[in-house]
Amino acid sequence: MRTTARRAMGALALATAAAIVLAACGSDSKDKGGDKAAGDSGSKTVTLVSHDSFAASKSVLAEFTKETGYTVKVLRGGDAGAAVNQAILTKDHPRGDVFFGVDNTLLSRALDNGLFTPYTAKDLGQVPAGLQLDAGKHRVTPIDSGAVCVNYDRGYFTAHHLAPPQSFADLVKPAYKNLLVTENVSTSSPGLAFLLGTAATYGDGGWQGYWKQLKSNGVEVVDSWEQAYNDRFSGSSAGKQAKGDRPLVVSYASSPPAEVVGVTPEPAQSPVGVATGTCFQQIEFAGLLHGAKNTAGGQALIDFMLGKAFQEDMPLQMYVDPVRKDAALPPVFTKYGATVDHPATMPPDKIAADRDDWVGSWNSIVLK
Repeated sequence: MRTTARRAMGALALATAAAIVLAACGSDSKDKGGDKAAGDSGSKTVTLVSHDSFAASKSVLAEFTKETGYTVKVLRGGDAGAAVNQAILTKDHPRGDVFFGVDNTLLSRALDNGLFTPYTAKDLGQVPAGLQLDAGKHRVTPIDSGAVCVNYDRGYFTAHHLAPPQSFADLVKPAYKNLLVTENVSTSSPGLAFLLGTAATYGDGGWQGYWKQLKSNGVEVVDSWEQAYNDRFSGSSAGKQAKGDRPLVVSYASSPPAEVVGVTPEPAQSPVGVATGTCFQQIEFAGLLHGAKNTAGGQALIDFMLGKAFQEDMPLQMYVDPVRKDAALPPVFTKYGATVDHPATMPPDKIAADRDDWVGSWNSIVLK
């Protein structure tokens, strides 16, 4: 996820401290033991590079700290798209040891640029084969999944006696003019996932015409998920004094629970709904950065992120689905999150072949 942006609820993520103490068990990864792994500096600090929405609970981090001895420093770099671009620009001198947040929309770009060193996480057998998009080489490890979808502010549509949209086709109707905000596909993984959803729905010859209609219908474009959801979306409760004026936003099928957590009494439904006919499947990965100074610590961190404690912590921290088959979801997540039975998907080789051309065409159509 995210993208994971996957990708996650930015307000909760920003509450997490910039430096997080984690740990790594000396017997949990392949290259740990009596001798240092090749390229391992021997440092007890491991650096995680990620997007702004990375978060983990203090109790889970404390559990890991108790078991191990590494300190993890978290470096956040904007939305997932921007973070991936920055990692590519700095690949010869990586800023950290592990990168988390590259998703299936950008995976081929990261792999083609040689960002990662292969590593097989110890619990990878708990992950369904369909989520292991680099299974043959193990350069990245699946960490979470989710669906990028248009979310809507229930209160707005009730007050205006208007049925919320449910499909891509609905979004270009006059009734929804000037209501949607989405993210820039060049800097945001949810924005790119939304573009791929339209390409999967309308095909190579149809998605450009669809976006021309969407532009004519007043779609607003901002740089990041945080800006779209927290600042421009009228249904967000991210602690802002002035609400945005857009009742439709590109976010996640799992966004609604975030608007309910901590609310007393518990409402019958979330104030945020999901247009389930606008969804695209997203998978977020972590990988050991090529040239990492602390390979053993990085491997241990990937093992931890695929471990059950972290996987079961993620839903209410980053509002994404765990990839482990045996990970339980919290009741509030299952009660209020939307069920998307058939999200749009696209083969990785198709994304790799056409993504850059589509992004260029999108920029010409939407941002001119």
